[in-house]
Amino acid sequence: MSRIAQITRKTSETDISLTLNLDGTGKAEIATGIGFFDHMLTALARHSLIDLCVHATGDLHIDFHHTTEDVGIVLGQALVQALGDKRGIARFGAAMVPMDEALVEAAIDLSGRAFLGWQVSFARDKVGEMDTELFEEFFRAFTGNALMNLHVMQKAGSNAHHIAEACFKSVARALRAAVAIDPRVGSAIPSTKGAL
Repeated sequence: MSRIAQITRKTSETDISLTLNLDGTGKAEIATGIGFFDHMLTALARHSLIDLCVHATGDLHIDFHHTTEDVGIVLGQALVQALGDKRGIARFGAAMVPMDEALVEAAIDLSGRAFLGWQVSFARDKVGEMDTELFEEFFRAFTGNALMNLHVMQKAGSNAHHIAEACFKSVARALRAAVAIDPRVGSAIPSTKGAL
């Protein structure tokens, strides 16, 4: 069964088209107009082995908030669509990723319930031209629309670039594990309730 989703979303603030393939090889074609965000989404695709194509235009002359948040919304919606009823998936995933002096752990439950636990701090306000507070906004929008539990916990780090990259890479690796097809599950939904 194909686990591919395509979502388009247009508002007065942003225009986004996104295609996602859960069973890809990590190919990325990213263009949001925000250089560092493109870099992080490329890392997310590469390390999750999810093929991801994102084209976004937004009101960047105001700030990067709307574009960052709306990409998170659309990515979450695409994940839900691609997963379908979640039969056969592992459901849970966790990963700890070092990035030089930074160390970040991420844990995911594709539970059908939205919750973001964010224990990450940045010593400076920007990485490149991107506000560091927007990383939490992205993951909150992604989590809320993917209907998943996501905890991201910084264990160490002082360099904002390294911390941000470790966040995206640890989430990617946790997501890779959670969406993986588990042959022992078969066609079952991985929940005692029978639905996720």
